[in-house]
Amino acid sequence: MRRLGGVLADDVVVTSASLVPQSFDARFSATERRYCYRVADTPHRPDPLLRSQVAWVRGPLDPAAMHASAQPLLGEHDFIAYCRPRPGATTIRTLRHLDVARRADGIVEVHVAADAFCHNQVRAMVGALLAVGSGQRDGSWPAQVLADARRDGAVHVAPPHGLTLEHVTYPPDDELAAQAERARSVRQARR
Repeated sequence: MRRLGGVLADDVVVTSASLVPQSFDARFSATERRYCYRVADTPHRPDPLLRSQVAWVRGPLDPAAMHASAQPLLGEHDFIAYCRPRPGATTIRTLRHLDVARRADGIVEVHVAADAFCHNQVRAMVGALLAVGSGQRDGSWPAQVLADARRDGAVHVAPPHGLTLEHVTYPPDDELAAQAERARSVRQARR
């Protein structure tokens, strides 16, 4: 752990380490990833101590409207409209949790969990929710973007510094190889 601590960036902390089976794949063996996106909508920029963890937007947000507009995104969908597709990779994902709420200190948090995410997917979804929360878009817009199944230039990708990976879930050791195999298979859209 000390050696890792010496070579990793300051914002990555290793708290434990253990040997894993040969079949372990950090990306493909995972069954769920959880992220939190934090944004401040105060008239002034957030506390300087938080600036690397909290994005800032001008003007008030409506977290209840954001939460309501996020719910149709739950489930298995082709998220091509919210992704930067990669050759040979699928954009079909199962979004298990998407919650928006304001903390007691005023920070708005977007909690999201899925089996996997496409490149920029979380930040693009947050960008769409911010458009709803600021009143720039109707609450049905994020679902319409998803249904249109194409990148919409009006969806702005939220800045990276508000996003934090909070947890990755893995199956028991004896299921790692099977999970990695399932994850590597290209999913097709259900008709």
